[in-house]
Amino acid sequence: QVQLVESGGGLVQAGGSLRLSCAASGSTLSIYDRGWYRQAPGKQRELVATITSGGSTNYADSVKGRFTISRDNAKNTVYLQMNSLKPEDTAVYYCNWWYKTINYWGKGTLVTVSA
Repeated sequence: QVQLVESGGGLVQAGGSLRLSCAASGSTLSIYDRGWYRQAPGKQRELVATITSGGSTNYADSVKGRFTISRDNAKNTVYLQMNSLKPEDTAVYYCNWWYKTINYWGKGTLVTVSA
């Protein structure tokens, strides 16, 4: 069992930055691939960025060049550095850790970007 706790959300003006954190607790955490998803009001949840257990990263086209996903294995934490934020980035951001068919989600953290 893996428990995920996100933090770092909040209100920021367009052009600003935020860093989200997702701290995990549990066993054999190093085997998990990790990612961030987001869900805006009235929209489906969408992929933002992923980082595999081997360190490979992938980004949605909408955030490439602005967001960076990283991890600290010693702290069992994955981060999402978000720069040049836009109002359309407003959403609840969810942390996801997965391994084969095993999937864990955090409860989400709200990011609001004002124009």
